[in-house]
Amino acid sequence: MKLSDSQKNVLRYIGIRFASIFCDILLKTLRIVIVHGDEVKKLRAENKNFIAAFWHGSMFLGWFLHRNKNAAALVSRSKDGDVLAAVLSRWNYHVVRGSSSTGGHEALDLMVNLLKQNYVLTITPDGPKGPAFKMKAGTVVAAKRAGVSLFLTGIAVKNKIVLKSWDGFILPLPFSRAVVCYSEPIQVNISLNNDEISGIIEECENLLNNLQKKAAELC
Repeated sequence: MKLSDSQKNVLRYIGIRFASIFCDILLKTLRIVIVHGDEVKKLRAENKNFIAAFWHGSMFLGWFLHRNKNAAALVSRSKDGDVLAAVLSRWNYHVVRGSSSTGGHEALDLMVNLLKQNYVLTITPDGPKGPAFKMKAGTVVAAKRAGVSLFLTGIAVKNKIVLKSWDGFILPLPFSRAVVCYSEPIQVNISLNNDEISGIIEECENLLNNLQKKAAELC
């Protein structure tokens, strides 16, 4: 039987709502251990914003950590973005739908504007299409332009399903142990030139991959 457009829209709406409820319930069952989270906790207590960056495959747990914390995220205008936006809205995020897939000035301007509005900005620096575990420039440049601290975030889950997607998406199993390793706050000097910024991006990529490995070992 061929579905009408209205029937497809109803099913899509149900799917979006179910996904947001499922993610909320599942992630609340996890036993989450935070490593080196004192600086993040301090900035929150002082009502100061920052950037939290984690790899795309760990995004749902990464976003979950900052729920209800005056956080914001840039989500693409794609159909997949509709699902992500529903989940983030449930967690009281300020969601901005933008063309993050272009990797251009529009996405960067949106990120900087969110930071200047004092939101905590959560970013997947290898998204939305990869390659996985390779950091794009936007995260570091946004931290530089907005003058905020950047925290790289390694995330690992002990019991999980790893999807065969470009990002190796992690689906935690209920009641699993999860470990989250934060970096020290990274300040990007506004006076750095393009070559120096490229060096910082490479250093951040290596550090985030090391944090990812450390989190996995602690699991």
